[in-house]
Amino acid sequence: MIRPFSGIDLHVLRRMICETIDVSYSGVYPPRAVDFFKEYHAVEKIAERSAAGEILVLVSEQDGAILATGALVDSEIVGVFVRPDQQRHGYGKAVMAELEKKARAKGLSEVSLSVSLPSRTFYEHLGYDVLDECAIDVGEGEFLKFWPGKKVLRP
Repeated sequence: MIRPFSGIDLHVLRRMICETIDVSYSGVYPPRAVDFFKEYHAVEKIAERSAAGEILVLVSEQDGAILATGALVDSEIVGVFVRPDQQRHGYGKAVMAELEKKARAKGLSEVSLSVSLPSRTFYEHLGYDVLDECAIDVGEGEFLKFWPGKKVLRP
């Protein structure tokens, strides 16, 4: 079941995001980049996102555990994560479909997002155009590589 995020989800959601970053990004990104991702999804940042846009959570019908999440802030999709042990079950696709539906309901004709190394194929399969590679210098000679992505929404 996909439902809106609520304040009581905050710390559980943050923990799920960090666990997903640890499993999915370690070994793909250098350590400082992994830390950057975690800071970008700190409790305060999640709360700011919630105030500025809408965060959705996909929860287990059996125990209410958060399995996936994503947010729409203005025309940008951010913070899309699926718990590592629940990946490849369609949960990320379901969250993305709901976020795109909300974007259309807001009258948006296009959405954007940042594409990480491990998620590139996922977003390309969903019809996102992946643009030129970018990199953020996270210090000590380490970089966080990503691509801006965009998708034109069909009515």
